[in-house]
Amino acid sequence: MVRDPRLVLVLGDQLSDDIAALREADRDRDVVVMAEVQAETDYVAHHPKKIIFLFSAMRKFAAHLREAGWQVRYTTLDDPDNTQSIPGELLRAADAVGASEAIGTEPGEFRLISALEDGPVPVHLFPDDRFLCTHAEFEAWAEGRKELRMEWFYRDMRRRTGLMMEGDKPAGGKWNYDHDNRKPPKTGLDAPEPLRFAPDATVAAVTDLVRVRFGNRYGSLDDFWFATDADGARQALAHFAERSLPEFGTYQDAMVTGAPFMFHAILSVYMNAGLLGWREVCEAAERAWKDGAVPINAAEGFIRQIIGWREFIRGVYFLQGPDYTSRNALGHTRDLPDFYWSAETDMACVAECVTATMQEAYAHHIQRLMVTGNFALLAGLDPHQVHEWYLIVYADAYEWVESPNVIGMSQFADGGVVASKPYVSGGNYINRMSDYCRHCSYAVTKKSGADACPFNLLYWHFLDRHRERFQSNTRMSRMYASWDRMDEGHRTTVLAEAEAVLAKLDAGERV
Repeated sequence: MVRDPRLVLVLGDQLSDDIAALREADRDRDVVVMAEVQAETDYVAHHPKKIIFLFSAMRKFAAHLREAGWQVRYTTLDDPDNTQSIPGELLRAADAVGASEAIGTEPGEFRLISALEDGPVPVHLFPDDRFLCTHAEFEAWAEGRKELRMEWFYRDMRRRTGLMMEGDKPAGGKWNYDHDNRKPPKTGLDAPEPLRFAPDATVAAVTDLVRVRFGNRYGSLDDFWFATDADGARQALAHFAERSLPEFGTYQDAMVTGAPFMFHAILSVYMNAGLLGWREVCEAAERAWKDGAVPINAAEGFIRQIIGWREFIRGVYFLQGPDYTSRNALGHTRDLPDFYWSAETDMACVAECVTATMQEAYAHHIQRLMVTGNFALLAGLDPHQVHEWYLIVYADAYEWVESPNVIGMSQFADGGVVASKPYVSGGNYINRMSDYCRHCSYAVTKKSGADACPFNLLYWHFLDRHRERFQSNTRMSRMYASWDRMDEGHRTTVLAEAEAVLAKLDAGERV
């Protein structure tokens, strides 16, 4: 008996040959469904370059599947019959091919999981096993723990994968080589550029479409250079391993004006869309270390970001549930300032990071955490608005990876699920790890006064207003001891000047 075809849903961040739904499908009978829809471009106003990347990569992956013998039903955004939602396109495809059911791979966002569960076509979702750790395994690891700390999870993942292991011991005798990492940039430091790809006919066509539909959004469409297929992504991986990985560990926290990429991999955009897998990326780093091309601190630090932090963050997202993005443990309610969209601020560090984000749909993790994220936390910005900003502006942002990094790590809005303390600092950290302060209208060495760095003022204001919550935190006791040793008159001045900065933010004035 010949059965009816099933639909095989492939989403824009599932561009992998070994995706679970494709493994479960029958190439001779089933029909792959892929669709560019406004429900996905518009649930937040994504950066145009993110849309260009995804639509181009989707179109090329669809062509790749057709060449491999799959029947593919692909809907472009400008198709006049497009229903502009994934459930709607599944229904339209079901009617067209006579299918009554669909299979898919679990999406990375609760929003889309819910939409498929409630949609008009029954969809059986298989686990997304492109990741190292399943939901059940992470839940088992987390059960009974008072604190969820990435370091202990990471060690388990090292043992499980065997990456950089010597038997049951870590290579070199240590799990973590951060002592040798995270140095400030030295004078004249020259970081290589990531591998850039000239737009081909597919990218050019998508760019024209995006320019018409989304050209008025935040972010530049010019100079698009991302790879948009697996071959290009692997070339980018090889380029990183050869050119940037040797210095990655040492300078992974460094920031330099006009150098937004430093020694970072810029591979997350490819990994999060499915063009690269965790194993091939980690094995490339391990191989470079074994070949003597990169030091152990660089390879270990990079691998930790993937099988440690990336996997840990995904585990937290699914463990915490759909309400995670609405959490606001510190009660912060201030609106996101306009300079997050315009870069029009006198704070050189913020202007530099926002400008690079506008141009590249990218900033590296310290720019995100310790500049734009740090300011948001110090100023008491609404964490949901901050979360949506990060989801909008970065090409590698999907809710499973972005929200724990922002709600948890950056804004401490989850009350300490991800981080053991809030990641706040005054201007000294930024000055030590970058050259930004040399070009700033404010004086990073000034603790008060008209030209005092706003990070300095807001740092103490944050600690003071949240003292009841954090003064007993052992990792913050020295901060409070320093604050208490200050002259009372100075403390009063700092708090008053910080309030003045916050008042300017509230009034929409330039800061």
